Amino acid sequence: MGCFTFIKVMMILFNLAIFLGGGTLLGVGIWVTMDGQSFLDIFGTLSSSVLQVVNVSYFLIVIGSILLVIGFLGCCGAQKESKCLLMMFFSVVLIIFIAEIAAAVVALVYTGLAETLLTAVVTPLLKEKYGVDRSLTHIWNVTMNEVHCCGLNNYTDFTNSYWYQEHGTYPEPCCKDRQPCNGTLAAQSEVPGCFDQILEEIKTNAGVVGGVAAGIAALEIAAMAVSMYLYCELDQK
Repeated sequence: MGCFTFIKVMMILFNLAIFLGGGTLLGVGIWVTMDGQSFLDIFGTLSSSVLQVVNVSYFLIVIGSILLVIGFLGCCGAQKESKCLLMMFFSVVLIIFIAEIAAAVVALVYTGLAETLLTAVVTPLLKEKYGVDRSLTHIWNVTMNEVHCCGLNNYTDFTNSYWYQEHGTYPEPCCKDRQPCNGTLAAQSEVPGCFDQILEEIKTNAGVVGGVAAGIAALEIAAMAVSMYLYCELDQK
């Protein structure tokens, strides 16, 4: 088996696996969207609210669709030895690669800007909807309890909010579940905001995050290199 044939077969098998994986994710995403309750009945320990499951389903549909497109282009391009499909595969992977780099740069350089923008959007939402919208309230309660944080910045995000006006207290996670969670106790508890806490978790696991990111980047670069190799070899035929 020549080098070209070997790489072609590997390209087909690799992208066939991507295609099947994408199809599986897409199918699960559609199933959860259409029948979230059945998903909860089977995988109840993995999710605690229908809204969370629906959000996960949309994510699965998007990722599954992208993987389907990539797998189809790569597999068919190699099988049919189509320069057009190989170039489309290369272009799609390159666009995703560039988008990931851009997102990483923005996350690293403009963390302060991201916090400012999120504060401008999320804080008013917390003041108006926390305690009113059951789904939003539940998601924030789960987040604050699991991450051990309070609000986006700190407990003051709930000052003069609907929740505070109705109950006269702050959410219990803001006081480390001590009651009554008034302003004095919340200030003494010094529970960090969820934005800072999530950033701290990411920094703590920077090695794992970096390793995963490097692995994904290496796979994308390898895929682009292989597709371009096949493309150039087809030029010489």
